[in-house]
Amino acid sequence: MINNPQNFYQKVKSIPLGKNHSLSLGGSYRFQTEAFINEQFDKNQDQNDYWFLHRGMFHAHLQLGSKFEIFGELNSSPVSSKENISPVDKDELSINQFFARYQFNDNFNMLVGRQNMRLGTGRLIDVREGPNVRLSFDMAQLQYEDLNTKISGFYAIPVQQQFGVFDNDAFETDETLSVLYWTQKWSEKTNTDFYIFYKEEADKTWNSETANDYRTSFGLRHFGTWKGLNYNNEFVYQLGEFGSGTISAWTASFIIKKEFSASTPFTLGIKTEAISGDKNSNDKSLNTFDALYPRGAYFGRVARFGPSNLIDVHPYFKSKIGKVAIEFDYVAFWRFSANDGVYNPALMMDYPPENDERFIGNQIGAIAGYQLNNFINFELESNVIFPGTFLQHNNQGDTLYHFVFTTEIKF
Repeated sequence: MINNPQNFYQKVKSIPLGKNHSLSLGGSYRFQTEAFINEQFDKNQDQNDYWFLHRGMFHAHLQLGSKFEIFGELNSSPVSSKENISPVDKDELSINQFFARYQFNDNFNMLVGRQNMRLGTGRLIDVREGPNVRLSFDMAQLQYEDLNTKISGFYAIPVQQQFGVFDNDAFETDETLSVLYWTQKWSEKTNTDFYIFYKEEADKTWNSETANDYRTSFGLRHFGTWKGLNYNNEFVYQLGEFGSGTISAWTASFIIKKEFSASTPFTLGIKTEAISGDKNSNDKSLNTFDALYPRGAYFGRVARFGPSNLIDVHPYFKSKIGKVAIEFDYVAFWRFSANDGVYNPALMMDYPPENDERFIGNQIGAIAGYQLNNFINFELESNVIFPGTFLQHNNQGDTLYHFVFTTEIKF
């Protein structure tokens, strides 16, 4: 038997601490240059065309025997040359994750602490990898898992990001989330997710009104393969109270893709969804769908339109040639309701309903990525949005151009 000694990196990456304990270290650094032309579809506005985003993360994972573990992760996400900075752009230094997990037996475990999460396809809860600052929750979770079933229940409070050093607000009680999430594997080709989310949020603004939003989401996701096609379909219905009125909102999403084995393998796919908007701002029923905590770059990193009051059709093409990955996509956007506006990824209204037109615009995107090795990756993404009649009638008729270059190093 040949004994292969570990190099310095391998020794630091995983450090044994006695017979049954270990400490592993790791992290990443991501640098992005992002640029817009006509960011608000208006070439006459003052524009800050480009800025620089940095994100450094370092984690430590302590495993104590087979039942107990502690995971901690620091994040630093500065930004430069950008004037209008949002909470997803900058966080100088913070605790991104810090949790403890105890494994009661082969099936049950409990987690307490701060964690990033992604459930299902990330339609309602996602890590928010696209923006510079990830999304964290302070939470307590109980989980059951076997070969075919996974059930999680948790109570969580989203961390309110601030710009400074260790100044993120913890245990903010005006916004809470309770979740029961069940994933079931029925066969090798058929799976489902059933879930219930209950969210309380104070002073939420929809359309032209601000009030307390108490909302329950019932969801069903069906995913798997059928006759060589991969499918991922999801339906969510929401009810609850908004101020003195009621909530009745919904969304339906359909994703189908086909992978082709050729000399150069490629994938063709199409996504489409309908997301309800408010029918009448003067009645006592709110119909605007709340996507809760979705990924920030829902339709590419250009991130102009968020998943509320929307209909979209989104075909795409993916392939990989050696170490180079390419993707092309097209998205057409419409307003679901002409009485509701267009929201951004943070689910705040960017474009009020000032006319009756529904067609928002066409978006064309392209991504090219090069993986140098297991640690270093480069990616260039560009998007062009051609305004539709809704934006044009709001005097926002200039074509938007967006570019982002990303370098990521993992260790």
